[in-house]
Amino acid sequence: MAYRLLSLDELVINRANDRHGELENETAAIAWLFNNRETHMKSLAADIVEVGEIYEPPLVSPDGGKFIVLDGNRRLTCLKVLENPRRAPNIELQEYFSALRNKWKVGFPDRVMCQVESDRDRVDEILFRRHTGTQGGVGQSTWDDRMKANFINRTGKGNAVSVADQVEHRLKAAGMMPGRRQMPRSTMNRLLSSEVFRNRVGFSIRKGRFEYTHQEEKVLSALKRIASDLAGRKIVLGNIWDTDGKTYYLNKLQSEGVLPGDPDRLTAPKVKEAASPQSSQIARAPVARQPTPRQRIHLIAKADYGIAWPGRLQRHRAIWEELQYHLDISVHRNAISVLFRVLLELSIENYISQTGLSIDSNSKFAIKALKIAADLQSRGKIDAKYMGIIKKFQNSDQLISADTFNRYVHSSNFAPSGDHLIALWDTLAPFIVECLSA
Repeated sequence: MAYRLLSLDELVINRANDRHGELENETAAIAWLFNNRETHMKSLAADIVEVGEIYEPPLVSPDGGKFIVLDGNRRLTCLKVLENPRRAPNIELQEYFSALRNKWKVGFPDRVMCQVESDRDRVDEILFRRHTGTQGGVGQSTWDDRMKANFINRTGKGNAVSVADQVEHRLKAAGMMPGRRQMPRSTMNRLLSSEVFRNRVGFSIRKGRFEYTHQEEKVLSALKRIASDLAGRKIVLGNIWDTDGKTYYLNKLQSEGVLPGDPDRLTAPKVKEAASPQSSQIARAPVARQPTPRQRIHLIAKADYGIAWPGRLQRHRAIWEELQYHLDISVHRNAISVLFRVLLELSIENYISQTGLSIDSNSKFAIKALKIAADLQSRGKIDAKYMGIIKKFQNSDQLISADTFNRYVHSSNFAPSGDHLIALWDTLAPFIVECLSA
């Protein structure tokens, strides 16, 4: 395997690309890509212009003094047509690519880093692994919905609305953009990549619309501070690469009183329509009919509980998802009751570990829960009424008690009921979520 910088003139779009079979020449291959993939080609070209590169090196092979492109034909076709828009197969596309070329921010590349392979058998082996499915793990493994969601929540890429665009537009309108240095948009999108983090700053993105969840003035002040930290490089991408990094930074802002608090919360989200270029392009979701209520079949309701899952909570999350998506409460009551107990205890230990709360490790399960609840109340996370519920947790004669959970694990005569388990979960869910969010 070798990598070489090759000029665009040395690279030939493959007339025998497996996408279309054998065609007459390079011109015909370019025309086929646009005739059959026009929307994709235009989107790809726009992305290349925006980022200024094509990321993956194309796979090429020597061919009569030039190099035939065997993987990466779409990317290199876009570069060739951007270099010379007259190569596009019709006037409309020529005008489109001319306009795109004018948006190129830096010097247009005359050479491209390519992976050069002379052995065509080896090339076919590479293509086989890249493009013919997973092959039982040998080929590229596509992401399922959860994997895609993990990526979007981590990076902010793929969201229908650019959070950075929305933030920048509102700060400019309020005259609050910090200094002259440009705010790193990708870093802002990564920091506020999911609702968990956006909600902490005081806004939400729902159905393609920006909504304030807290008082606008307080939210804008927080966003100004964040934009200033990013623009001044006090916070860089490496600081907020993962969930722990984002949480640490937002916790710091909260401790300084920068983020909005409960007194600033709006009774209903405030929709703030921004006259930004994007706002007119956002499709309004049709009003859906309310579904008929269905009996719950899993312990944990299928709702977003607002937990940002860092890597250290890997097992906690796995148990949570088994209880939320997999175990049927009408069939797996014993398994659910035991896992519920495990999740509660792991959540309690997480809170103690993350907050440094002073609790004797030999303390009983119920005592730990009570001390954590007292700490949560002192921080304003729970109110006195909910504190009263947790206080009863240590009483064995209560429906919701530590003794009940102990019996789930140790008693041979204690049969859990589905309705009781759901009642337990609905009561303790706020406590468990706070413990996992510490």
